[in-house]
Amino acid sequence: MTNIKNDLLLRALKGEKVERPPVWMMRQAGRYLPDYMKLRDKYSFFERVETPELATEITVMPVRQVGVDAAILFSDILVIPQALDVEVQMIPGKGPVIPNPITSMEQVQAIPDIDVKDRLSYVFEALKMTRDELAGEVPLIGFAGSPWTVFCYMVEGKGSKTFDKAKAFCYTQPEAAHLLLEKITRATIDYLTEKSKSGANVVQIFDSWGGLLSPLDYETFSLHYIREIVSALHEHIPVVVFAKGCWFALEEMSKMPVSALGVDWTITPHMAREFTQYQVTLQGNFDPARLLSPISDIQKLAKQMVDDFGPYRYIANLGHGILPNIPVDHARAFIDTIKNYG
Repeated sequence: MTNIKNDLLLRALKGEKVERPPVWMMRQAGRYLPDYMKLRDKYSFFERVETPELATEITVMPVRQVGVDAAILFSDILVIPQALDVEVQMIPGKGPVIPNPITSMEQVQAIPDIDVKDRLSYVFEALKMTRDELAGEVPLIGFAGSPWTVFCYMVEGKGSKTFDKAKAFCYTQPEAAHLLLEKITRATIDYLTEKSKSGANVVQIFDSWGGLLSPLDYETFSLHYIREIVSALHEHIPVVVFAKGCWFALEEMSKMPVSALGVDWTITPHMAREFTQYQVTLQGNFDPARLLSPISDIQKLAKQMVDDFGPYRYIANLGHGILPNIPVDHARAFIDTIKNYG
């Protein structure tokens, strides 16, 4: 493994004292960057994801243009359903659509056991290429969706604010639901293991829809499977878990051998620290919409955020992905404020 010149993120994940908090932004590779928009106008979404040269170019953009302390591979959580023979279309302006969503035990049983290395070779190719391109400048993050979040799309067939069909499937066909979650979990463990071998220095699990479940159901249908992934990976690579809207599970999540937990903006830094008993590195939690505020407000709020979390065992980030309409100089102001902290 190349020595990483800027290893702030890796040190913060180990709980070491750092001169300032590292900073990066979820979804930093893309949508708000003018150079990304040029590529978006030229290539379809999955062309960008499946072409290692394009994925590499997009991944490195925010490192060069905004000055973040880590790169996160440009990809998508729905490459896992694609690998499991479930068709996914990305429709501009509409988001992901799965034409034949999962509705029955028969469909779940028909999902094949796969060789992730073969099915998703383009992702691992992009990782190696990006690692070479970065040449040890900053750490490289690989990611996957949580089994529950991926399951939501596979069953609902599209994005949703409530994912009622996905929840109904769990409650009316629990056996089929758990079998599907197990199949997604196995594929995800293989996928992240391979990412670790292909040049990722850190992996993050995104549980975007965990907050739609009650605390009891969250344990049953989401956290149980995240725990399996963390257990399988944590000895090989630092694992970050970001579960949006799941502040109620922070205490339980902090018992896993994770290197960090991401938090969104619906919880105060103080509460997040209390729930995790000051034992875990936390990442977050600037409201992405706040990047539309005047730059002077962004600077003040970003500094306040670090003051509130405390500069140690902390990674500055947004509380969810950056929005497409954020001006680049506002994103840069956020990053620079953290980099100049203290």
